[in-house]
Amino acid sequence: MTAENVPPPQIGKGIFLIASPELDAGLFFRAVILICEHNMNGSFGIVINKPLDFELPDEMVSLGNIVNPNVTMRASGPVQTNQMMLLHTQKERAEQILEICDGVYLGGDLQFLQEMLSDETGPPIQLCFGYAGWTGGQLEREFLDGSWFIHPANEEYIFNTPHEKLWNTLLRDMGGKYATLSMIPDDLSVN
Repeated sequence: MTAENVPPPQIGKGIFLIASPELDAGLFFRAVILICEHNMNGSFGIVINKPLDFELPDEMVSLGNIVNPNVTMRASGPVQTNQMMLLHTQKERAEQILEICDGVYLGGDLQFLQEMLSDETGPPIQLCFGYAGWTGGQLEREFLDGSWFIHPANEEYIFNTPHEKLWNTLLRDMGGKYATLSMIPDDLSVN
C-alpha cells in the first residue's frame, strides 16, 4: 500500500493522543497518551511522557533493589494517582495482561513486577501512576474540537524515544502542518 492508500487512524486501543499546542497547562501540556481502552461507554489511557520521581513504599518494592536499568516512572493521569499500572513488553502471564498494541502490554501482579525489577537484563517497564479517563463520546468531542491529534502507537515510540522528545518526534513524524507545530517552543515568551 502506498501512503495515499493508508486509511487515517481512528481513536481506539493502541492509538496515541497527542495534545495540541492549545492544551497549554498542567499534566496535559504536550502530553502523549496511550489509549488502552475505547468503546461507546468511554475511554481510558495513560500519559507516557511525563516523568515522575518519588520513593515507592518498601512493602511494594524497594527502589534500592532495582537492578533492571529499563525501569521508569510516569505521572500517567489525573485519576487515581495512587494506582500503579505496569506498561511493558513481556507477553508472559497472558491471563494478567492486556495487549495494547503490537509488543506492548498493560498489567501484571506484584510478583511479576518484583521479578522484572530484579532482572539485570529485564525488559523496559514503565510504572504508571494514575490514568486519564473520558465518558462515552467525550473524547470524540475533544478530538473534533482540535484538542488532540492521533497517531498509531508502537513499542519503539513508547520505550525507545526519550520522554522529553516524544511529543515533538510524533508531530514531526506526522509531517506537514504537524511537523511545523513540533517546532513551537515550550515557552512562547522566549521566542
